[in-house]
Amino acid sequence: MHKVKTNNELNAKKIEVFDALKKSVKNIDSNTHLRGESIYVDDINIRQGTFFAVVFDAPVAHGKIKSIDYSKAEAVAGVERIFTYKDIPGENQIGGILPDEPLFAKEEIHFWGMPIALIVAESEFIARKARALITIDIEELPVITTAKEAKEKNSFINAPRSFGLGNADKAFKDCDYVFEGETFSNGQEHLYIETQGSYVEPLENGNLKVISSTQGPTAVQKAISKVLGLPMHKIEIDVTRLGGGFGGKEDQANPWAAMTALAAYLLNQSVKLILNRHDDLRMTGKRHPYESTFKIGLTKNLKIQAYKVEFLQNSGAAADLSPAIAERTLFHATNSYFIPNVATTVYSCKTNLPPNTAFRGFGGPQGMFVIESAIAKAASELGIAPRKIQEANLFQENDVFSYGQIAKQVEAKNTWNAAKNIFNVEALEQNIKEFNASSSNLKKGLALMPITFGISFTNTMMNHARALVHIYQDGSVGISTAAVEMGQGVNTKLLQIAAQFFSIHPEKIKIESTNTTRVANTSPSAASSTADLNGKALAKACEALLSRLKNIVTEEFNASKETIQLKDEFVYINNEKTALTWNELINKAMMKRVALTENAHYATPVIHFDKTKEKGHPFAYHVYGTAVFTATVDCVRGTYEFDDVKIVHDYGKSMSQGIDLGQVEGALIQGIGWMTMEEIAFNKKGKLLSNSLSTYKVPDIFSIPKNIDILPLETEGNEMAILKSKAVGEPPLMYGIGAYFAIQNAIKAFNPNYKLKFHAPMTPEKVLTSLYAN
Repeated sequence: MHKVKTNNELNAKKIEVFDALKKSVKNIDSNTHLRGESIYVDDINIRQGTFFAVVFDAPVAHGKIKSIDYSKAEAVAGVERIFTYKDIPGENQIGGILPDEPLFAKEEIHFWGMPIALIVAESEFIARKARALITIDIEELPVITTAKEAKEKNSFINAPRSFGLGNADKAFKDCDYVFEGETFSNGQEHLYIETQGSYVEPLENGNLKVISSTQGPTAVQKAISKVLGLPMHKIEIDVTRLGGGFGGKEDQANPWAAMTALAAYLLNQSVKLILNRHDDLRMTGKRHPYESTFKIGLTKNLKIQAYKVEFLQNSGAAADLSPAIAERTLFHATNSYFIPNVATTVYSCKTNLPPNTAFRGFGGPQGMFVIESAIAKAASELGIAPRKIQEANLFQENDVFSYGQIAKQVEAKNTWNAAKNIFNVEALEQNIKEFNASSSNLKKGLALMPITFGISFTNTMMNHARALVHIYQDGSVGISTAAVEMGQGVNTKLLQIAAQFFSIHPEKIKIESTNTTRVANTSPSAASSTADLNGKALAKACEALLSRLKNIVTEEFNASKETIQLKDEFVYINNEKTALTWNELINKAMMKRVALTENAHYATPVIHFDKTKEKGHPFAYHVYGTAVFTATVDCVRGTYEFDDVKIVHDYGKSMSQGIDLGQVEGALIQGIGWMTMEEIAFNKKGKLLSNSLSTYKVPDIFSIPKNIDILPLETEGNEMAILKSKAVGEPPLMYGIGAYFAIQNAIKAFNPNYKLKFHAPMTPEKVLTSLYAN
């Protein structure tokens, strides 16, 4: 077996990464996670007399409710009450972007799993027993399950959106090569470890305290306010952490919290609702499947001159976040490539599936898969390696995106060249060629995957955050922000910021739970912007407090403010250590009645977008990177494995390479899963078939790449990122797209007659049929 020898530069880079990891701040949640002491919604000590809830949902995908008989269920001993739309004091509506999603079905059912009623009982077991006794008579109606069928029937969530640059139709006439094709990318199940859930406790004076597994505390607060007809100040949302979210708890935490709040409010007793895994899989939306068509035009020197694509987004039965996700698909439709003539259109198609929702990447991966498919198609037809086209069209400084933003601090070519040289891509290609020539039943494939991903909420008004900081009398510090910790390490980064500004030991700092009474009107923890937005707000609060503390030192020592520093819990003047400690300084502040609390607000500057023109500057900055995939396909069985994934990633100036490396690895594997093995399946009647972990497969220890090398790009970072440490949550997921094309190239090596298909995921079944296709 031929192998590329590891060169000295790669060895040196690996040593640098290892040294940085040793120095990295450890995730502050690691200890309680490993000891099983971390608190999630299902771990909360509940009040005596708490009721437990179970959702009764629709057993068909589309139909009119003729009658429902709850009598047998209500007669079960221990059942307290069954709630329906008739019991809602406010609005039977939880739609965020569009008011098109009822909390409970009233007369018509729109998807299999749509909530119809909430059974509240003394135990979950009793509630489930009662649910089985409910009978419902439904007049079934025609069911739409695919985006293509929805378009044919003119079934849409809203009007289509289009981005354009230059004149694509005219430019195609001047192209030397023009290719067309179709793609399909399936949905993806979030499969967070902690399922959807909520615990609601009624307080005095009609107030409610809601513990919710949500990425968006304010979104939950607004949904409950609407359903109950209560002002938002009477509803407190508290989140300690999530057992995973991946976008699935950005808006889709709302219905479960609203149902629980409804029951708790009307019964004046605590109520708890935790979906089991089967209910969660059946009732919740996924990543959006897309059916798309493309047309790409190139010159003889492989420059892409024109690109046209139509995206059909399978939105499901209600809008949820589909319009925003569709928009981000357009923002990322050209990935890392400058194309002077672009025409992209997206249709949000209404089907009879659970409303699809946010998922890591938020529409960006679906857009990138299409452009990479178009390049692969062109390369195959021209008989060249796709990387030749990729490399010829990478973004450069001052190139313009199709949405009007001018590219600045572009690292696309830098990451590409670093990956190409450090990982010796040409030697890898030669190695694979030699291997394939000598092996009959095993074939290898190589693919490169560059990424360019914009960081900000594309809805400009959402790019803001607040931080509340208390310095207590003993010198300890409490921090509240809108950031929700869900495994991404944001609490650790916030602690790092405060520790760095105050120069105190991290043990003196506590990151409080995310709570709407302390920090109100929050944007969700999403869009890879959580650390940037909340970290910048925290930095502003720390700076304000530092300024006040330095005023005290100025008075005490008759020193100019510019000469004062706090370092290792001592005051320094002109770089000389004084005898004044952090704790003593705080005591003096108390004596002088100086405010030791600060509430700071941060709104991302510069960004803007005009939807009437579909032009603007929507992103604070972009994250870049390049991945190199090597896959081996067993041509007898149709199975495959990934020998190597080698990545050069643009972290900026990473605050914690340990946390950031974990995010890249996790996102990479999640992206590989989406592209290779995670297959969402519904039957023609809209029933979920991949409804358990026996029928829906995610990557395990045996399916991850044998070797993963992730190297940081040497860069100065970006001022718009917190401490120049770039966002890292979503961008690396797109590397997983490279897995699809590495497998395709291995198939092509075995079967020269194989015509590339762009139908993801590339499961072993598809591989096997492709290996022997004519």
